[in-house]
Amino acid sequence: MSCELMVVCAVQLGENLCLYFAELECDAFSKEKTLHRFLRNVNSQVLVVQPDLNMAAFEDVTDQEMKSGSGMNFCMHCYKTTTPSAGMPVAFSVRVEDKSYYMCCEEEHGKMIVRFREGEVPKDIPGESNIIFFKKTFTSYSSKAFKFEYSLERGMFLAFEEEDSLRKLILKKLPREDEVDETTKITLTSHNERYNL
Repeated sequence: MSCELMVVCAVQLGENLCLYFAELECDAFSKEKTLHRFLRNVNSQVLVVQPDLNMAAFEDVTDQEMKSGSGMNFCMHCYKTTTPSAGMPVAFSVRVEDKSYYMCCEEEHGKMIVRFREGEVPKDIPGESNIIFFKKTFTSYSSKAFKFEYSLERGMFLAFEEEDSLRKLILKKLPREDEVDETTKITLTSHNERYNL
C-alpha cells in the first residue's frame, strides 16, 4: 500500500451535510485572511504608491496624511499554501483614490522591477504567481521586522534604494538568504499603532 501525501482544501458543505474537498496543486495558494497595514522601512518612512507616476517610494508622512491612507494603507493578503516551509505567502494591494492596485514583479530591460497594476488580488491562485511574496522574519532576534522574498526567484527581496532623494521600492538580490541587509527590513504597523524606533 502506497502512502502518498495529498494536499486538499475544503470546498463546500453539501445539502446532506457532507464536506467536499478539492485537491490542491503544488504551489497553489488560497486566501486565508487580509490585514490592513502600513509598510515602513528602517528609517520609519511609509511606503507610498503613486500609480500615475508608476512609482512607489518610502517617504516621511504626517499623521494627517496617514489618516487619509490613500496610496499607503496596504492590504496584506495572507494565503494558505502547499509549501509552508518557504514562509507565509502574501500579496499586497493598495487603494489610491477610488481604484485598487496590486503589487507585482515584471521583467523590464532584463531587470526585475516592482509594479502596481490596477485590479484586485485573486482569492485563489492555482500555481506560481508574480504577485506572491514569502514573508520571513528579518532576523531571529527581530520578530517585529520582516523581509519579503519574491516567490518566483529565491534570494530576491523587496528593498529600497536611494535615487534622486527618493527611497524607491525595488527588488534586490541578496547573495545569501541569512544576510542582514537593512534595505530589505520592513515593519508592518496598523492604523492605531504609533511607531517608535
